[in-house]
Order: sequence, then structure tokens, then C-alpha cells
Amino acid sequence: MEYNRRELMQSVSAQMPEKRWQHTLGVMSSAAELAHRYGGDPDKAELAAILHDVAKYWPVERQRAVIEENGLNKELLLYDKQLWHAEVGAFVAEHEYGVTDREVLDAVRYHTSGRQQMTLLDRIVCLADYIEPGRDFPGVDRIRELSMKSLEEGLIAGLDSTISLLIAKRRIIFPLTVLARNDLVRKLEGTE
Repeated sequence: MEYNRRELMQSVSAQMPEKRWQHTLGVMSSAAELAHRYGGDPDKAELAAILHDVAKYWPVERQRAVIEENGLNKELLLYDKQLWHAEVGAFVAEHEYGVTDREVLDAVRYHTSGRQQMTLLDRIVCLADYIEPGRDFPGVDRIRELSMKSLEEGLIAGLDSTISLLIAKRRIIFPLTVLARNDLVRKLEGTE
């Protein structure tokens, strides 16, 4: 996987506030650690982590335009705007940064929502986004503890946290998140 790490990091960091870049650095280190722990590819994990929030601070109108004008998943537009940056980020990674690895692009695309049949890289990047050292929300320490024992247990706890928060705020839940959670629970219970 050929890319200039320094140039990529400079370009991506320029598109977000410093605090978000610090989050991205945390996701990079957490993703690499999870990849080593669970047999993933640390280079792919790092690349997906660098790019995962590339479009997060773009104006929502710009994100909407990218989704609408490029035939991306328009269903996202019916849900929370916080989901849009992942789809747009995968598009940007491919079309502006030349990333061709479908696994990396999908890890960027599904890092916020999850999906059914998540790949190892999907699970690593999604969980790293929850547990990076700068995260501080109720339950994060439990998610970190679980992530050291089981990638799936950690991720289920993270998705449970997101779903519970959305329910508490009376927000609409993106169906793919529920499907991702249920799929992981089935795998752990051996009922898939």
C-alpha cells in the first residue's frame, strides 16, 4: 500500500480542528494496537484511521452535495448528519487521495454506523474510534476493558452505548447500526 504518510497526515489534519486531529492520532494508535492484538493489518488500520474523519468538519451542505452528486447512499440523508461524513470520507479517500483498497474504504465508510458482516478491519477502526485515549464518555472505560478481551464484546458495548444515547435523546437510530450490533451478538452466541 503506497502512500506518503506524512503528506497524507498533513492534508487530512488541515481539514479539521486541532482537537479532532488529536482524536485522529488517538484512533491511529488504538487501531494499530487492536490490529496487532487481533491479527489485523496495522498498515491498513492506520490508513483507515488517518482518513476516517477527513470530511467530518466539512459544511453539511458540502457533504450533502457529495452524497447527492456522486450516487452515494442517499438513505443517509434521512438520518443524523453525524453519519454523513463516513460515506463522504470514503469517497474522498478514493477520489482525492487515490486509496483503492476496498477494505480500507469500507472501514472508513462504516466506522460510524457499523454494518452486518463487518470485516476485521471494519471492527478494528470502529472500535478504535470508541476507545482512543482522548475519548471521555460514560461507559468508555468498560468498552476499553472489554476491547482488551474481545474485539466483538468491545464493539457490542460501543454500539450499545451509541444506541442507548440515541434512545435517551429520542433520536432516530440508523438501521444499519442495529443490524451491526445484532450480527455481532449472533456471532458471539453462535446463532448466525
